[in-house]
Amino acid sequence: MNVLIAGDYCPQNRVTEEFNKQNYERILGGVKNILQNVDYSIVNFECAVTKGNERPITKLGPNLQCGEAGVEALKWAGFDCVTLANNHFRDYGDEGVKSTLFYFEKYGIDTVGGGISIKDASKIFYKQVGDKILAIINCCEHEFTIATHDRSGSNPLNPIQQFYAIQSAKKDADYVLVIVHGGHEHYQLPSIRMQEIYRFFIDAGADVVVNHHQHCYSGYEIYKGKPIFYGIGNFCFDNLGFAKHYSSWKYGYMVELEFSAIVKFKLYPFEQCGKKLGIKLLEENAFADNVKKLNNIIGNRKQLLNAQEKYYASEIKEVLSCFQPFRSRLAFGLRRFGLMPSLMSKSWQYALYNYILCESHRDKVEYFLENYR
Repeated sequence: MNVLIAGDYCPQNRVTEEFNKQNYERILGGVKNILQNVDYSIVNFECAVTKGNERPITKLGPNLQCGEAGVEALKWAGFDCVTLANNHFRDYGDEGVKSTLFYFEKYGIDTVGGGISIKDASKIFYKQVGDKILAIINCCEHEFTIATHDRSGSNPLNPIQQFYAIQSAKKDADYVLVIVHGGHEHYQLPSIRMQEIYRFFIDAGADVVVNHHQHCYSGYEIYKGKPIFYGIGNFCFDNLGFAKHYSSWKYGYMVELEFSAIVKFKLYPFEQCGKKLGIKLLEENAFADNVKKLNNIIGNRKQLLNAQEKYYASEIKEVLSCFQPFRSRLAFGLRRFGLMPSLMSKSWQYALYNYILCESHRDKVEYFLENYR
């Protein structure tokens, strides 16, 4: 059984223009042959499919959407399934979720990780491929599109719930695949927390763990004989501004998994939506040296921790700006260049530290932010 997994797909900007003309070949033609030669293929669908009357939700960051052509293009290319547990599935509220699910059903494309309630979003998806059954569990880190008992959205990352899901799936399937959407954007390594959780999923019985979200590719490791991929990058996500600012934005790889007694895999590196549109496959060893360097860090906890600390230190001004009383663009710019002093006292910093670090205190903070905004 061969299963192909691709990263973040959001048909916007120049891609939208081509899809509206049904120029699917120009964008996805470079990978169609690969999709036709595997048993099952999966891509992360990172937006809502709207009909035009849906309203965007209030959130931090962009509200992403596409039209029906974005789904039809995936069908044309040969994708069989989309993962919906991500931070943009619910960008257009309940109506956007319903519309998205409607179009995937219309085109006969399987879905996992999203639904009209947490009960639906958290369902294990079982697929018979040949004479084997594959179980897929899809979840994402908490942002603005998480499903609840009375709200549609995505299946949240919850290691306890995923443990029980993996245990259940092991009883009814030959193989268990866990796909997670999370991590730090534009950072090419997993956090220590991510590594611990993903290894725990393997300990719980998963055969493979695949992660996306960071908009850049990361490395992988073989843990107890089973692969964990910590980031496979964008699949098709057109944004020239980010492509110019972050060189890794336009590069990624697809993973082909061969499920047998030992899970084997093959990587398909590519360039997507740079100056030229479309997805262009690269030589198999195109950035093998970079992946090897990332793998070496991932396999060395001390190096991984050091890299994490350097990254967090580089982000401290942005993080602190979230807690400052003045949040205009001008104030942010002045603080970034050290031209405005911090108005946060030491006692305030300690109070925030305690509320964020302690899970019980953090529960109260999350409740306040959710209910008094």
